[in-house]
Amino acid sequence: MNVAETGRGDGVKKRRRGLKGRRRERMRRGRAGRKEGERKEGMMSERIASCGSLYDSTNLLLQYCNNDDTVSASSNMDVEDRVSHLEQRLQLQEDEIQLLKAALADALRRLGYCEEQSLGMQPGGVHAPGRRSLASTAPAPPTKVRQLLQALPSRPLSNGYVQQKRLLSSPSSPKKEVLQSIKRKSMSTERLTLVRREMGAESRSRTTSSSSSSGGKSRSKECTLNAEDGYVRMFLRGRPVTMHIPDQQRESYSLDQKVALPDRKLKLQWVYGYRGRDCRSNLYLLPTGEIVYFNASVVVLYNTEEQQQRHYLGHNDDVKCLSVHPDMVTIATGQVAGNSKDGKLLAPHVRVWDSVSLNTLHVLGMGVFDRAVTCVTFSKSNGGTFLCAVDDANDHILSVWNWQKEKQVADVKCSNDSVLAAVFHPMDANLIVTCGKSHINFWTMEGTTLTKRQGLFEKHEKPKYVLCVAFAENGDAITGDSSGNIYVWAKGGNRITHQVSGAHEGGIFSVCVLKDGTLVSGGGKDRKVVLWNHDYRKQAEMEVGELLGPVRALAEGKPGELFVGTTKNAIIRAAFPDTLTPIVQGHTDELWGLDVHPSMEQFVTCSQDKQVHLWDTNSHQPLWSKTIEDPGRSAGFHPSGAVLAVGTMTGRWLVLDTDTRDLVSMHTDGNEIISNVKYSPDGNFLAVASHDNFVYIYAVTENGRKYSRVGKCTGHSSFVTHLDWSSDSQFLVTNSGDYEILFWEASSGKHVTNMDTVRNQEWATSTCTLSFNTFGVWPDGADGTDINAVCRSHDGSLLTSADDFGKVHLFAFPCSQPRATSHEYGGHSSHVTNVAFLHDNSHLISTGGKDTSILQWVVA
Repeated sequence: MNVAETGRGDGVKKRRRGLKGRRRERMRRGRAGRKEGERKEGMMSERIASCGSLYDSTNLLLQYCNNDDTVSASSNMDVEDRVSHLEQRLQLQEDEIQLLKAALADALRRLGYCEEQSLGMQPGGVHAPGRRSLASTAPAPPTKVRQLLQALPSRPLSNGYVQQKRLLSSPSSPKKEVLQSIKRKSMSTERLTLVRREMGAESRSRTTSSSSSSGGKSRSKECTLNAEDGYVRMFLRGRPVTMHIPDQQRESYSLDQKVALPDRKLKLQWVYGYRGRDCRSNLYLLPTGEIVYFNASVVVLYNTEEQQQRHYLGHNDDVKCLSVHPDMVTIATGQVAGNSKDGKLLAPHVRVWDSVSLNTLHVLGMGVFDRAVTCVTFSKSNGGTFLCAVDDANDHILSVWNWQKEKQVADVKCSNDSVLAAVFHPMDANLIVTCGKSHINFWTMEGTTLTKRQGLFEKHEKPKYVLCVAFAENGDAITGDSSGNIYVWAKGGNRITHQVSGAHEGGIFSVCVLKDGTLVSGGGKDRKVVLWNHDYRKQAEMEVGELLGPVRALAEGKPGELFVGTTKNAIIRAAFPDTLTPIVQGHTDELWGLDVHPSMEQFVTCSQDKQVHLWDTNSHQPLWSKTIEDPGRSAGFHPSGAVLAVGTMTGRWLVLDTDTRDLVSMHTDGNEIISNVKYSPDGNFLAVASHDNFVYIYAVTENGRKYSRVGKCTGHSSFVTHLDWSSDSQFLVTNSGDYEILFWEASSGKHVTNMDTVRNQEWATSTCTLSFNTFGVWPDGADGTDINAVCRSHDGSLLTSADDFGKVHLFAFPCSQPRATSHEYGGHSSHVTNVAFLHDNSHLISTGGKDTSILQWVVA
């Protein structure tokens, strides 16, 4: 007996003990209780009698129940005792009847499906249980099974498994099914299996369980093969999903077959973008000529001269801060807390690593930090022995570590308000300066104690935020604040000795002291980079373009050169008086839209930041960028590559010229998210999938420049998530948010109801997450939203998937075995939203959602 069954047994015993404890109270009910019992028995008999041909199965179950609570008719107990026993019996049987009703409902629905087939009805596609296609024209004639269904629960039995991880993102998505009656303590999984076996609903099916997991949960992990009818059925959140096997594989297909790992693997080659939108002091130049910064969970070392990147991949969630040791080789990076695939907490911590070998040297603070490490810095004057870090907890704990010994030296509550920077004084290893909301504090460390002195603004304007701090050659601290002022704080003191009022219009996000002692400041609102001499007089200034955004970080490059990080996730190589060259660009809001050029090494992305970028995979730069009116969600190239379509979050979709980025056409279908736009292989049709549950089909002429609507696919009961075209451009297959698989005629949008029509179709792409050739990507316990995208390589040998846990997986194709094995790759820190192989299969592109990153992988 497994753990879950033991739990149920204990529950029954406790319930019986409780019933006996209330025996005296029930005895007082007397004849009224007996009448109530007789009434309930009558009702129960009526329900069971109504089940017609299933009576034998019901009787079998009731016999099973009655054996546990037999009451002898010849007992010498008085009438009250008999009534009490009868009530006990009825109480237990009521619980079991609830479970029985759910089991019968499931069986009756299965029988109803068979009855429809026997009457010559061919249900199209795969529907959620109990739901018929909206495209069906004639209602089914009333049957005995349908009449019985009306008196039974409206929800199907979900194999005893309730996945409560998350709701689907669309308002039209299915709600969580909370099947409380199924989890009654009085009936074990073994009894439920017995009832199902007696009903014979799956007598022809061969069942393979994924594991020996206990309780009801294992039921939803099963896949069933119906060899006679030629389909495989899997379950997502308790819902059956049926996939039809091509005729040529029906004889040889087996659920037991093992699929080997693919021969080829992925290697991260390039990270597009930079995290400047919400992080600070995260851009530095190393002696190797590489600039170091981070995006998502990857720390990037980018040699701008050789156009090469190296990557430190030790983190498993968002990196939030970075510091370079005085030896200019050792680097420390801190990350946020996260959650793993199995729900376990990924603790925030600091990793100290070697920038030459990329090996991790030390890991600090596991179990010490709370939410995230937002600031980290090495000491300067004592050879970098100490490292200080600030936790993003409510108290913003400042801690000092001997990082080589992985030992915490001191810690103290820093501030109730946000802390934006923490820096060791370059001449005093025991002095730390922190700044943030409404404060600048000077901390002195003595042994294990940190003592605070608050910075005094006195007659000077006290800003809402002190945003950044750096140190002059003589040891003075220099701060920039949200009011646009630069203040100089004398070495060792906590008072202002010099000010530059109105140095910038708006906040100053970064100040950097150059090797020659001059100062550079970077503005937010005014987007200006200003050079100041030793006396804090302005020498020169230049302005960053609006598309690249306000200044976030500054780092000195080669003599006369600067690197500027911006809040719009770009990095610029700059030189006074006015040289500004973008070297890194990226999106700034959630990213979903991705497609690859049909014949060139290019790809397009669109994001909720209203930007569309056409990227070159060799230069790693956008060939062009275009701002659109609405947040972007999906993109697709015409087979000729001459135009591309972009779907938005508002129901509008537009067509852009690939060469000139000019607007070719604009249309609106509904007012919800356009989740997919995809041209047919012959280029004569465009399918526009929407969250309003419809797919709109357009005829395309003049090489992608003229569009006219020819069909509307009506039949899904939830938002459309994915679609694929057949190789001959005659048919479409779609997936939806409630796990339906439907097929359509392209020319008319008519719902295809005969599976033999599409069973053997060849599909031009495999991007549907639910299909016979891709269902193996789903892991154990998946809730239906864990896999966001899949893509087949153009040579048909590989399949890649994007999941909700920041992972990219590489499978062999076809992937038609349950829980297929794969190579797994990290790098994204958010849900991976999309994946696509380049036209020659040489590279894979993956996009992150909230992390806004684009990763380019070599397929080798």
